[in-house]
Amino acid sequence: MDKDLFILKIGGRVMDHAEQLDEVLDKFASVSNPKILVHGGGNRASEISKKLGLTPRMVDGRRITDNPTLEVVTMVYGGLVNKNLVAKLQALNVNAIGLSGADGNILPAVKRPVDKIDYGYAGDLPDYMPSSDTLQLLLNHGLVPVCCPLTHDGNGQLLNTNADTIASYLGVSLSRYYRVTLVYCLDKPGVLKDPDDHNSVISQLQPDTYQQLVQSKVIVEGMIPKLDNAFSGLRLGIREIYLCDWKDITGSSGTKITLP
Repeated sequence: MDKDLFILKIGGRVMDHAEQLDEVLDKFASVSNPKILVHGGGNRASEISKKLGLTPRMVDGRRITDNPTLEVVTMVYGGLVNKNLVAKLQALNVNAIGLSGADGNILPAVKRPVDKIDYGYAGDLPDYMPSSDTLQLLLNHGLVPVCCPLTHDGNGQLLNTNADTIASYLGVSLSRYYRVTLVYCLDKPGVLKDPDDHNSVISQLQPDTYQQLVQSKVIVEGMIPKLDNAFSGLRLGIREIYLCDWKDITGSSGTKITLP
């Protein structure tokens, strides 16, 4: 294991601001190591859903994906958002290739079982790590995968899967072959002690402090699955994980996730 791999996850809020997105992509393009971009697009999906007369439904930061919603997120994530990002990276001389989890079978998943909540066509990634041969092949040939938050069940069904989970999962899968650094790019400069004070960044976050912040409602909704994925990824082999904003995708001024 003598190669570094950089994985950057960007969310809908960054992509909603053209100048922020352009700056992030410029910095991503300047990374010389093999790299992967993972993106969300939930804000755009919600916007287009409303234009089509659909009401987005969220529970604890996760989207309820019924049939009409699956059609929207497939169009938005796999088409509109993904291909625009690929085009922008090509303009920066980054030989990007857009992928869903079905492409090259890089992310097989299972439909989330119905429990107290029916999330519809939401996909959960399995505990076992599938072969990463396809991604390694692309990376070894100088291509930069741009992964959207769509997976598949192996039986022809696309599934909507949390992009933060995908970023962590890919990082763990590829940690067998690379020293992986994963950065979650936020609209805030890191994890904050005071959500209203951008100067209250926690420079290092450990599990006990994280649980305290969840219990005190400082960390809520979409940040919870993001941080759950971060801690899990670190335990399973990712070398370094940071949360930071679009101004600094190196994580040096953001929050570093650490274990005791």
